[in-house]
Amino acid sequence: MNLIDFSSIDSPASVLLILGGVFILSVIADFLGEWIRLPRISFLLLIGLAVGPLGLNIIATNGEHQWLSVTADIALVMVGFMLGGHFTISAIRENGISVLWFSIGIVVASIVVMFVGLLFLGASVEVALLLAGIATATDPAAVIDVIKETRAKGLFTNTLMGIVAIDDALGLIAFSILLAVAQSINGGADWGHVIFSLWEIGGAIILGGSLGFIMARTLSYLHKENCPQQKDRIFMDTLGFVLLCGGLAFYLKLSFLLASMTLGMVVVNMIPKNCVQIFHAIEDIAWPFLTLFFVFAGASLQPDSLPQIGMVGIGYVVLRIVGRISGGWIGGIKSSSVMRNWMGLALMPQAGIALGMALIAIQQFPHLQDTILPIVIGSTVLFQIIGPILTRLALLKANENLK
Repeated sequence: MNLIDFSSIDSPASVLLILGGVFILSVIADFLGEWIRLPRISFLLLIGLAVGPLGLNIIATNGEHQWLSVTADIALVMVGFMLGGHFTISAIRENGISVLWFSIGIVVASIVVMFVGLLFLGASVEVALLLAGIATATDPAAVIDVIKETRAKGLFTNTLMGIVAIDDALGLIAFSILLAVAQSINGGADWGHVIFSLWEIGGAIILGGSLGFIMARTLSYLHKENCPQQKDRIFMDTLGFVLLCGGLAFYLKLSFLLASMTLGMVVVNMIPKNCVQIFHAIEDIAWPFLTLFFVFAGASLQPDSLPQIGMVGIGYVVLRIVGRISGGWIGGIKSSSVMRNWMGLALMPQAGIALGMALIAIQQFPHLQDTILPIVIGSTVLFQIIGPILTRLALLKANENLK
């Protein structure tokens, strides 16, 4: 039963009450995170659970408050832009090869360990292939927020941010290939999914790169102006291009995360060095959106799915952990032992991208819905809560300069 009957309150009142309450609770989560030394994301997810359908039922996840989903998308677009801002030419020269090796190692190891392990546990080939592809997904928003909260700095942190920026793109391509293989085994291969994924990746890069070039030129022009409105114009121009990029990516059915990341990467390498504060400005306004994103994610979690996942589901959780850790160790063969030992652990968070993959999988394999969906939802509950904690632990073990 709802403590507050939002059906009897007009829409503006409902929105303002939820926004005000969530933002105040986020401050409490921040204090708790500092006091207990746990990521604030974990507390925000628990707040989401408390106000969602399983708790007070103040925030509904059945479409009643669709604007919450929009804020989540805006948050991820901003995260992508900020990630791209770390890909300066100097950083790529210094860490590019390391990022690529780690990304490939973690994606490949996650697939191989998951596929072989699930077959050993008795899963069908189709289920093993699909879950192996889904296991490659990471939640970049959670990883970036832990880095921001702890103020971690160093080679490990820079490499980690580079990995979360590209491993989902590699994972999406791998998932599409595995999906087509599973369909061929099932007698109905549709390689159109592979072609669509290549368009989703390639088109996103073209879109982000094109807008990034235009945005960099306009920012350079605005930066030369010497007027009281200079900062405001630069900020509005930046925000406008970031949101425009995300909107076009959604409209064209491209990877909005990759498009916004490419936008940031092009801009940071073309604008004057003393103009890079635009990334800090976006970072400042991104947190309110990220707060709503994590609370809404918590309200969407279904802990009652955990008992339904069974032995294959337990195997999925364990095998994903093993795959990530072993992938980090293999991919870091040319890196230091600290990087090899802890990079995989830092990449445990899993969220919306994995759920999106699961929905695509059950569209093609409706008869596997009762197997795949509870496993992915149940494991997401676990990885959303423990993932940020493990990311923080990895940063601590890597001796990064934490707050």
